[in-house]
Amino acid sequence: MNYKGKIWRPPSEAKSLIIQLTVGCSHNKCTFCNMYKNKKFHIKKEVEIKKEIKAAAAKYKNIERIFLADGDALIIKFEKLLNILKTINNNFTNLKRITSYSSPKSILHKSLNELKELKQNGLKMTYLGIESGADQILEKINKGANREEIIKAGKKLKEAGIINSSTIILGLGGKEKTKLHAQATASIINQIKPDYLSALTLMLPEDAPLYQDVKNGNFEILTPYQTVIELKEIIKRLDLEEQCIFRSNHASNYYAIKGTLPEDKNNILEKLEYIIDNPQKYHLKAEGLRSL
Repeated sequence: MNYKGKIWRPPSEAKSLIIQLTVGCSHNKCTFCNMYKNKKFHIKKEVEIKKEIKAAAAKYKNIERIFLADGDALIIKFEKLLNILKTINNNFTNLKRITSYSSPKSILHKSLNELKELKQNGLKMTYLGIESGADQILEKINKGANREEIIKAGKKLKEAGIINSSTIILGLGGKEKTKLHAQATASIINQIKPDYLSALTLMLPEDAPLYQDVKNGNFEILTPYQTVIELKEIIKRLDLEEQCIFRSNHASNYYAIKGTLPEDKNNILEKLEYIIDNPQKYHLKAEGLRSL
């Protein structure tokens, strides 16, 4: 496979065949992220993509899952993306699902009927970065979308029947806006109602623009203890009626928490409250208030 640059994919795509449709991220301006900063965004030529698909099919005949890289393959114009999906389906007879990253912009740029047709041709799920539900924080991190646009995109995925695996980032508001971040993020999740929800923890590489704010004293990172409190406050405010698989077991997280909402909400809260009440057992230093 002619993959350009470092490979980034969700943890759940560890066993998927990765086919690169775009190089880099179409937005690539989020201040907390450096994943695609060394790549100049461009969409690969359709003839090149189809050649790689056929080469991969000849080598990996029994593939069941395919992940479309890089940062936002859904940004590709509908007709071209549809042709690529059809080529994939024609070459992989055992295929069960195709997935990709998506952004509010790339979702909103597709009509509902276009999204439905992409789903009918194998695009079963996309990974949508919510990050935060607070407009102040979304603007600060240069997300490229506001709260209302993210809600609209999430609801559009649901209406199209495409599974939505959303991510939020704990600590993204820093110490100053941790309460705002928790409240607004829980609120936006309640409106979007994702099928899967992952809570990552802010881990700033030194070349991420937001890291400069940390160095300059303009952004104070949450301690591990404060991160657990923030997660508890988010979970406490969730009011989901439809099933949502929740995970906070990414490599960035300090402690693995998982369950199915809403039925496991109380169990998750009890686990988080136990950690907060017994920080020494988890090698945590108790700091500040136990709730926001």
